[in-house]
Amino acid sequence: MLLTVVADYGVGDLAFAEVRQRLARLLPEAAVTAIPVPPFDTVSAGFCLAQLAFGDGPDDRVLYANVAPRQDEDQPRADNAGERLVAARLPTGVLVVGVAAGASMSFLADEGVRLRAVDVPAAGSQFRSRDVFPDALAALVRGETNLLGEPVTVGPAPVRSVAYTDGYGNLKTSWFSAPAPAGTTVRVRIGDAVNEVMVSDGVFAVPTGAIAFAPGSSGWPHGGDGDRRTSYEIFARGRDAAELFGRPASGTPVETLS
Repeated sequence: MLLTVVADYGVGDLAFAEVRQRLARLLPEAAVTAIPVPPFDTVSAGFCLAQLAFGDGPDDRVLYANVAPRQDEDQPRADNAGERLVAARLPTGVLVVGVAAGASMSFLADEGVRLRAVDVPAAGSQFRSRDVFPDALAALVRGETNLLGEPVTVGPAPVRSVAYTDGYGNLKTSWFSAPAPAGTTVRVRIGDAVNEVMVSDGVFAVPTGAIAFAPGSSGWPHGGDGDRRTSYEIFARGRDAAELFGRPASGTPVETLS
């Protein structure tokens, strides 16, 4: 069984090592891999979850996400209370378990995935992903459904925004259609940065040094009718697009200017 952890503590961080040890005890048969995202970055977490959940892989794979900035309430929180844990079983058999914080579950929900609350304490530990959640995760992996409660509704994913920045500095976005015909040069603003970008039908279909706005490698089935939703990507050939745009945080709007 492949178990992927999407979290905002780094792979080399003590926190991940502790979570990994706990999971090894509860699910010794699982091959655990990790996807780190920036601190409190629920948009990147949600994008990664959708890409991995809908992508090709074994049907018995499990995705466990914990990015919990505890920003759902502004008031002081007693006993380290935080956002609720939710779960979903996709028709393919893929199990997703994670904290419903910000946009972490929004890309899934936008595709009609039904989320249900998981009956675990919402408080009691500052480190819930080690002390509270793994036991529930293991129970759900074993097929125990008695922990599942009421349906949970989350807000939509941010549209036409930065969704994830990969290791090359390519900006994967929540644009799912071209902003202009292929071959058109447009001005794109992300945060305070503005650059000229060529709309293309492929990220490498621009000369070295140019910036492309093109369908990238990420996307998933959409609408249940065989269509595919492809994420448009801002790619600087031979350069770092994220750096050119001031390293914008996920969730920052990607705007085209006339």
